[in-house]
Amino acid sequence: MKSAEIREAFLKFFEGKGHTRVASSSLVPDNDPTLLFTNAGMNQFKDCFLGLDRRSYTRAASSQKCVRAGGKHNDLENVGYTARHHTFFEMLGNFSFGDYFKRDAIAYAWEFLTSEQWLNLPKDKLWITVYHTDDEAFEIWRDVAGVPAERIIRIGDNGGAPYASDNFWAMGDTGPCGPCTEIFFDHGEHIWGGLPGSPEEDGDRYIEIWNNVFMQFNRTADGVLHPLPAPSVDTGMGLERISAVMQHVNSNYEIDLFQNLLAAVAGAIGCANDDNPSLKVVADHIRSCSFLIADGVLPSNDGRGYVLRRIIRRACRHGNKLGAKDSFFYKIVAALVAEMGDAFPELKQQQAQIERVLKSEEEQFAKTLEQGLRILEADLADLQGSVIPGEVVFKLYDTYGFPMDLTADIARERELTVDEEGFEREMDAQRERARAASSFGLDYNSLLKVDGKTDFLGYSDLRTSGKVLSLLRDGKEVEQAAAGDELVVVLDQTPFYAESGGQVGDCGYLLGDGLRFEVRDTTKAGDAVLHHGVLLQGSLQNGQSVQAEVDANVRQATVLNHSATHLLHAALREILGEHVQQKGSLVDSQRLRFDFSHFEAVTPEQITELEERVNQQIRLNTAVETCETDMETARQMGAMALFGEKYGNDVRVLSMGDGFSVELCGGTHAKRTGDIGLFKIVSEGGIASGVRRIEAVTGELAWQWVKDSENTLRQLMGLVRGNRDNLLDKLQGVLEHSKALEKELQQVKAKAASAAGSDLAGQAKDINGVKTLAARVDGLDNKALMDLMDQLKNKLGSAVILLASEFEGRVVLVAGVTKDLTGQYKAGDLMRQAAAVVGGKGGGRPDMAQGGGSEVAKLAEALALVDSFVAQGA
Repeated sequence: MKSAEIREAFLKFFEGKGHTRVASSSLVPDNDPTLLFTNAGMNQFKDCFLGLDRRSYTRAASSQKCVRAGGKHNDLENVGYTARHHTFFEMLGNFSFGDYFKRDAIAYAWEFLTSEQWLNLPKDKLWITVYHTDDEAFEIWRDVAGVPAERIIRIGDNGGAPYASDNFWAMGDTGPCGPCTEIFFDHGEHIWGGLPGSPEEDGDRYIEIWNNVFMQFNRTADGVLHPLPAPSVDTGMGLERISAVMQHVNSNYEIDLFQNLLAAVAGAIGCANDDNPSLKVVADHIRSCSFLIADGVLPSNDGRGYVLRRIIRRACRHGNKLGAKDSFFYKIVAALVAEMGDAFPELKQQQAQIERVLKSEEEQFAKTLEQGLRILEADLADLQGSVIPGEVVFKLYDTYGFPMDLTADIARERELTVDEEGFEREMDAQRERARAASSFGLDYNSLLKVDGKTDFLGYSDLRTSGKVLSLLRDGKEVEQAAAGDELVVVLDQTPFYAESGGQVGDCGYLLGDGLRFEVRDTTKAGDAVLHHGVLLQGSLQNGQSVQAEVDANVRQATVLNHSATHLLHAALREILGEHVQQKGSLVDSQRLRFDFSHFEAVTPEQITELEERVNQQIRLNTAVETCETDMETARQMGAMALFGEKYGNDVRVLSMGDGFSVELCGGTHAKRTGDIGLFKIVSEGGIASGVRRIEAVTGELAWQWVKDSENTLRQLMGLVRGNRDNLLDKLQGVLEHSKALEKELQQVKAKAASAAGSDLAGQAKDINGVKTLAARVDGLDNKALMDLMDQLKNKLGSAVILLASEFEGRVVLVAGVTKDLTGQYKAGDLMRQAAAVVGGKGGGRPDMAQGGGSEVAKLAEALALVDSFVAQGA
């Protein structure tokens, strides 16, 4: 069976068992700061397991795209050198949320793997592991599935630590956990390796292909396991692993998914398609890089973008080892799209963007390698001894992506060695920081859980009655509250919109006889809407009826901004390209902020085009329409999902401009596009590599912005005595005059420096046969001092020089050493010492260095360093 056939068979099998087929979630986890990337099928269902989310189904099946290349789950260094490690893989999974449990989960797995209708694997090739105290699972395998007891292995706790076992799973230090049972396939005696639990278990003979996790306990901070009221099931089977089994090969790289990619890699580079590990690295990395970019991740120097950059550069390095001379990585994307584009349409949709990002990053890396070489040369020039320190090697690797083996090659050429142990220590420290940053540091038992369900009536009403279901003060339930108390109030129904999808929560009041509660924010926990605020007067108690009243002015301004955000999103994709994806948003009564993926600055012409396109939709004054439907119908309508929002099976589709914008959104909106009035972009800029931010205003605030701009324009016209027709010419004339004056000033400074150079050259002294000059020349900036330094070097021929100037309240320093003396004296060393004296920093080349500081009073002390510097060097 081909991999695509196995994927489809798995999903069809579980659909036949009453499971809902759920699409793979993004590789960027929604609302989950504990994860760098989606790394398991259960990630998108985590809130279901925690009881914080309810779906319309209790059984699900999916084929989830996963990445493990950073943080706690990091397989990067093993990829290409083992048979089964990948940065990207697919996890087939079936899930039960309080529905079936161990008996059905085991029966389903066994039927799919062994029945003639499905995979038809030989039963005598399969081995089972269970947690050593899980007698229930053991008995089900033996009595229901019919597995002989001698092929069921009990796995205990590692090193005696309680529940620290390969067969005991936990979401974190606290929270849902439970025993696992795993299914292993025996590849045969011709491959080295032993059974699970044996000393040879790390071999490749017995390979885990399926893991059933039984979430049946809640572990509290004291380590006690409490039975869950609704035990659940989380299973996973790697598509690549089961494909290797079904295609009778021992390595994942031999399956059909990879064979075509390996051929494409060899073709793009122009090398042999053999068993070279570097080929496998590139074939693996094109998958993770392409899928990450398709999900909106772009290369950067931190977070997810940094991991992506590392993977791209690792692929490029291995391509270079295979003989690649030019950019090649992006050329493989087409083969990946042909292989996986049907199962994952986002690859087809984003192909051009993926190729562009990869090509740009590969070209940038080539420049980075050149920069790394220059940095290494500078470090080698200052090297004491014959060993390059591990921290230097790591800095080049971590900051510039400079391979350690390349550093080692250069070292050997110069009869130097590399401190490999020091480098590994730095690497270990980095891994530890990554693990600490990505660990589940959350106590799931501390999450605010509120019983009850609030019906939201705020789409049509801004004032409704409601009954108090719960009062919370300092996170704890109370029966009643008095004036002055800060509270969270839960009602059975409310017109207040809870913060979601980038729209801030409503504000307003809860009112009653003698009661006035100011609602300052509104959020949501589960099905309950939380009204956060202060009881200004009166008392409040559980069960009391109140009048809930949203601030209508604030809500109206907010909905205008929210509706304009949707129009902007559609306009961005129309004008900049469909690669644009929302990366975040904030909508309140004052403005809208929209973050989106785009690899370059938006031009002024494009800003104008965006404004025109949105305002055109506003002038058309079409109705803003909403409908509730199922997710599949919404997809067929072309609806886009909003960043950071989670959706159940039933969703709300918002359409604007007769199909101009169609998105999933639960927020509140204008009734017609014309209600927005006016849309004006006030700023655009980059906030991260590949991520731009637009801020805009609408309605009355947009008109106020136009009036303020008009006022500024009038003031400018007054300053230059111009009008609208000649203002640009007038300003251009002022700028040209300013440039001419600046040029004259530079010429005057140059003449002064030349004259000063003649005078200063005569002040040079001889110290141990070396001409030495330290001089203060106030009023000169850095450039003027550099020009003066060049003149003095020419006049003196051979010298060590330090020049200083007080310029605009700060010290400016320039150090110079003529070429014949750089073997003995380094301008950078002199500069570092002098700059430190005046409270600053500096550095540079052996022959020229720059620096400065803030302590003008110590300038003479800094200049006095030169004599001792030269004397010590002699």
